[in-house]
Amino acid sequence: MTDLLTLQKSFILSHLKEGDVCADFTMGNGHDTLFLSNTVKSNGHVYAFDIQEGALASTRKRLETEGRYENYTLIHDSHHNLKKYIDKKIKAGMFNLGYLPGSNNKALTTKRETTLPAVKDALDILDSDGILLIAVYPGHAEGEIEGKLLLEYLETIDRHEMSVSKFQIVNSPTSPYFFICEKK
Repeated sequence: MTDLLTLQKSFILSHLKEGDVCADFTMGNGHDTLFLSNTVKSNGHVYAFDIQEGALASTRKRLETEGRYENYTLIHDSHHNLKKYIDKKIKAGMFNLGYLPGSNNKALTTKRETTLPAVKDALDILDSDGILLIAVYPGHAEGEIEGKLLLEYLETIDRHEMSVSKFQIVNSPTSPYFFICEKK
């Protein structure tokens, strides 16, 4: 069976290399931040965002115990404020929408009001031959709405500037899926 996380990483690795700048726009427990950090190595940089202090603490601990590089900036702010912190082009970005994995508070999720502006800004700072991955979780009401809004927006992007794909398991409609945005 297809493992979505492995598939996402293979797409990222086709664009991201040592020395690049990238971002984890929803750091959660730090798994993607760690993956990005280890990929860009000591001369690259990762910006990681989350609004929950617990996410920052969990990510910091993961990076300190499992990471190999001190090449990251952990930001306690919403991803829709990304341009306050990132003033350069990025080669890769990741959004993992929904709620903090392992959290008891499933009501605290990413929201359409901030997700769509954050995605637009992330695409704006995406470098040539860059990639943005957006994982959507339609199994809860906000996730379903976020996915529909993102699809409506992403369909409007000029295909000569960016290739936008959607990977979804078609016989499991509430399973997570992801968008792949590759800048030409």
